[in-house]
Amino acid sequence: MSEALSTTAQVPANKEKKTPQLGPVTITVKTGKDLKEMEQMFGAEAIKTNAEANWCVTLQSNIRAGLRRGETPEQIQTRLKDAKMGVASKGAKVDPVQAYLAQFQTATPEEQKKMLAELQKRAAA
Repeated sequence: MSEALSTTAQVPANKEKKTPQLGPVTITVKTGKDLKEMEQMFGAEAIKTNAEANWCVTLQSNIRAGLRRGETPEQIQTRLKDAKMGVASKGAKVDPVQAYLAQFQTATPEEQKKMLAELQKRAAA
């Protein structure tokens, strides 16, 4: 016997474009009560591609978090190489110098100047 799945979405107001909030709207669709029923309703390929798409979003979030912590691509690959769908990954230890360098690389020129001035100030202290 199928189950109902409800989801809600809205478009937030945009002050710059002067557009109002649209919604929220809640819809309800039928889904399977378990994987077997979902496969009968939607097919194995649809379930697989949707699961992988969701997993990609999770992995991308892990990659962005690693970059913010200053991890190198190699460190990120090592940390995530054995990732399992639906299982949270453990955080990695971060080299603070590498994290600061990564932050510096992505900063605007103005932010970089402030960062350099702060480093010079601390070095002189």
